Amino acid sequence: MALSLRSPYLGAPSADGILIGDKRYSEVFLAIDSSTIPEERLSPTPSALDGLDPETETDLRILGCELVQSAGILLRLPQVAMATGQVLFHRFFYSKSFIRNSFEIVAMACVNLASKIEESPRRVRDVINVFHHLKQSRGKKAITPLVLDNNYINTKNQVIKAERRILRDLGFCVHVKHPHKVIVMYLQVLECEKNQILVQTAWNYMNDALRTNVFVRFEAETIACACIYLAARALQIPLPNKPHWYLLFGATEDDLKEICICTLRLYSRKKPNFEQLEKEVEKRRTLLDEAKLKAKGLNPNGTPALVGAGSFSPASKPSQFIYFIAVKENGQTMLRPTRFAARRSRSGTYSSHSSHSPSPRQHKGHRSPPLPYQKADQRNNGDGEPIRHGGKRRRSRSRSRSVDGSRGRGRDYAKLKHERSGSGRHRDHRGRERSRDRSHRSKHPSRSHSAHGRHRR
Repeated sequence: MALSLRSPYLGAPSADGILIGDKRYSEVFLAIDSSTIPEERLSPTPSALDGLDPETETDLRILGCELVQSAGILLRLPQVAMATGQVLFHRFFYSKSFIRNSFEIVAMACVNLASKIEESPRRVRDVINVFHHLKQSRGKKAITPLVLDNNYINTKNQVIKAERRILRDLGFCVHVKHPHKVIVMYLQVLECEKNQILVQTAWNYMNDALRTNVFVRFEAETIACACIYLAARALQIPLPNKPHWYLLFGATEDDLKEICICTLRLYSRKKPNFEQLEKEVEKRRTLLDEAKLKAKGLNPNGTPALVGAGSFSPASKPSQFIYFIAVKENGQTMLRPTRFAARRSRSGTYSSHSSHSPSPRQHKGHRSPPLPYQKADQRNNGDGEPIRHGGKRRRSRSRSRSVDGSRGRGRDYAKLKHERSGSGRHRDHRGRERSRDRSHRSKHPSRSHSAHGRHRR
């Protein structure tokens, strides 16, 4: 059903409704004798709710209707088809926003749909080609033929989808009652049909009024009376006033004045600028998308937003890490969590630093406590002092020269690798290292073990 039209809601639904399956639906009465929009839906419009000002929206409506009219002339459509396309354009944008829908694509779809409704169908390719020509003429560019590339295919798909969207949003209630024939009939009643200037002037006012929203606010009979009234006043042709002639056709003076004011206001407006309107719509669309992403907690590029990102910087909030150290308390080894904070160095990088554990440079004699997976013979050497090869840290290779100039190399071979296979393999490895040490000393008996020994115990 069309939410933006009054016709689907003319009949009041009954209390019982219609039972379809196991659900009950309210009755809806469809009629085509009225296609006006209720007053409560005229303001605010969906475009106004999205932040578009009324002046810009009015310019977009005028520009869209001018595109429909110009395209219909180039496509050689009847005036009734062009009028139908403009009315559909107004109806659609009273249910949808200009920011969320491209008015140029919707104008193409309205021309294509109106040509089918008035039984003068045109191909989608012809409609796109005509709008392409109008765009080049508007920009004062060299007229070039439309290239059938991927852009053309995408535009064609968008026009087809927009046509379906118009039908869905209007509830397939696309009937438009035009006042063209009504004007001629009323002038025949007033015996003025032979005055061709009056007929043509009233017809012109009616075609110009299509750019305003009077066709979605008033009935076709009232619009016909207003056009005749305005044409007679402009040409200074007297019409019956005792009683007033428009009362015979069910129109009121207030409605006639409102329609005349809307039509005459159209002539005092500046011609809308296509590029400027596109920029304004794109700006509002960008702001709307950013507001949506912000409501979802995302950045404009779609990434998750940080909490308090305005005051975030790598220098002000360094990274922090948590690790565990082994601590011996009451004869039991326990793991205690410690927090590391990354400190910024002079070069601009960050290095881990713990506020709870001392620095190796400050405490050179500090030893790490024994880990729980070390055996008793690896933790100490019997008298409570830890052996040097029980630590996990590997000593750096150092070189030193003795007094007599000979080179001595020392390496802490007793680096214990905590093998996965267990302690048996570790003990076999130690035995092989000791036998290698004895064979080395037998080959070089003159060397001093304290100064030039290969292995340091």
